[in-house]
Amino acid sequence: MPTYAVSSAKPLTPDERARIAESVTATHAAEADAPRYFVQVIFHALEPGAIFIGGAPASPDHVWIRADIRAGRSREQKARIMTRLMRETSAILGISEQDVWVYISDIPALGVLEFGNVLPEPGEEERWLAALPKELRDKLRRSA
Repeated sequence: MPTYAVSSAKPLTPDERARIAESVTATHAAEADAPRYFVQVIFHALEPGAIFIGGAPASPDHVWIRADIRAGRSREQKARIMTRLMRETSAILGISEQDVWVYISDIPALGVLEFGNVLPEPGEEERWLAALPKELRDKLRRSA
C-alpha cells in the first residue's frame, strides 16, 4: 500500500531510479515494520520550469517524495522514514538535503484495496496474507 511518488525535473537515470526505489522499499519495510511487497514507488518526470515555490521557479535539483501510507505509524516512525529518505535520496542524486522534500499522508487501511482485497491494519499483515489465495500468497512471499 505505501505508495511513494517521486517527482523531479532533474532527469533520473534508470540506475538512480532503481537505487531510490530500493532505498524507499528498504526504509519503509524497516521503519514502518511492513512487508516489502506492499511498497510501491512511482517516478514522475517534470518538465524543467514546471514547479514554482513562492512564485519563483524551484531549483532544477529539487525532488519531492510524497507518500500515502496506512494510518497507524507513530510520529517517530514517520520522522525516521522522512529523514532517511531525504538523506539517501540526496546521496544517490548528489544534491543538497535541502532540495529533497518528503511528505507523508495517512490513509486508513479500510480505504485501500490492493491484490483484490481491502488492506489489513498495521501488524495484521500475516493474518491477511494467510487468507489470500495460495498462488497470490506465494507470489507475495517470493517478492518479500
